[in-house]
Amino acid sequence: MINKDKLVYNNILETIGNTPLIKLNKIAEDIPAQVFAKVEYFNPGNSVKDRMALQMIEDAEKEGKIKPGGTIIECTSGNTGMGLALAAIVKGYKLICTLSDKQSKEKMDVLRAMGAEVHVCPTNVPPDHPESYYSVAERLNKEIPNSFYPYQYDNLSNRKAHYQSTGPEIWEQTEGKITHFVVGVGTGGTISGVAKYLKEKNPNIKIWGIDTYGSVFKKYHETGEFDEKEIYSYITEGIGEDILPKNVDFSLIDHFEKVTDKDGALVTRELARKEGLFLGYSAGSAYQGIRQLKHQLTKDDVVVVLFHDHGSRYVGKVFNDDWMRERGFLPQQNLLAKDLVDKHANLPLVDVSASNTVAEAINRMRKYDISQMPVIDGNQMVGAIDDQTIFHYLTSDEGVKAKLVSEVMTPPYPIVKPTDSVEDIKQLINRKNSAVIVELGNDTFHIITRSDLMEALR
Repeated sequence: MINKDKLVYNNILETIGNTPLIKLNKIAEDIPAQVFAKVEYFNPGNSVKDRMALQMIEDAEKEGKIKPGGTIIECTSGNTGMGLALAAIVKGYKLICTLSDKQSKEKMDVLRAMGAEVHVCPTNVPPDHPESYYSVAERLNKEIPNSFYPYQYDNLSNRKAHYQSTGPEIWEQTEGKITHFVVGVGTGGTISGVAKYLKEKNPNIKIWGIDTYGSVFKKYHETGEFDEKEIYSYITEGIGEDILPKNVDFSLIDHFEKVTDKDGALVTRELARKEGLFLGYSAGSAYQGIRQLKHQLTKDDVVVVLFHDHGSRYVGKVFNDDWMRERGFLPQQNLLAKDLVDKHANLPLVDVSASNTVAEAINRMRKYDISQMPVIDGNQMVGAIDDQTIFHYLTSDEGVKAKLVSEVMTPPYPIVKPTDSVEDIKQLINRKNSAVIVELGNDTFHIITRSDLMEALR
């Protein structure tokens, strides 16, 4: 016999559960209550989903829904797929996962490394669209013999796993002192399973679900209305839905709090810096929810927030400065003029001749969808023209279109070096001057407009 007390296990599946509860310190200094994190990346598949993935397969085996040598097919944001991969490896099943294209490349790579076949589906389609990750999984299940489609959203083995393991662990780890449980809501299994257990122990425990903008949960919980106008694309992974999974027991949830994509990402990084917890995107959202609701907490409260997964699956996203800046989540720092023109450095500068008519200038701006141009005479930049100047003339002079550009142009745009800083460029772009010209060398020039500057500084 193997002695489990010595931490020797028969297979990887036996290591699922019994994850630590860790007190949050520096990041929680402004929270009146004590805050503890249930850190689920200590599971072997690095996420909370290991618990329910194993439960769904074991229940399916008992019910005869999957037989030896069968195929598991699941739509997943990645973490459930990893849990299923562990079960499939140990139990001898094949695994096919469908994922939406917003999921991180790291998640897809990990699934493939664990032997799963991965189908990437578009995010911006409704759930019933034939190319959605729900529909593709359903179709494959119909086509492949001896396949089992757990469908984690409606499979109640999902919340059963948390009722039987996660909830009891939290109760025991806090010695029954927990007053609030906070977690991001996706399939609803974690929050509903834990909530059912905890409220059976103490019905006064508050359950807060963290939602994201673009998801239907909060409004449905508060009004009972499934509002499709609430649904739009969002970046946060693992929480929020455009459907109502059967695993979400809304009667057990006291409040839903929405958190922005930006706040979730920034707080995820903050948790790493301040607490040494390298976590997934939804962890930041969950903790930000506590911050937004801290006015409801007291010094006597004991808050447990569940952190779903590990940061290694988000290295190319949340923990990548370029990815964060592209989405406006981080300020652009130490930018130079050349940085602002890099994206269109291969395109020629659009200009207009001083001898062209204003009508020709208007047509040129329409063709290239721009609002300003330098004016040239031979090889020299002699002026500038923009839509505001043209509009001003049009309102007072009906014949302006026939005039030459040289008659209506403003002074030429200032010329800057590629190494000039954005701070310097800010001083040159003002009400009277809507752009600057960057001299890149070899008679190559590019324009930086007010819009380019605003994009860089957002």
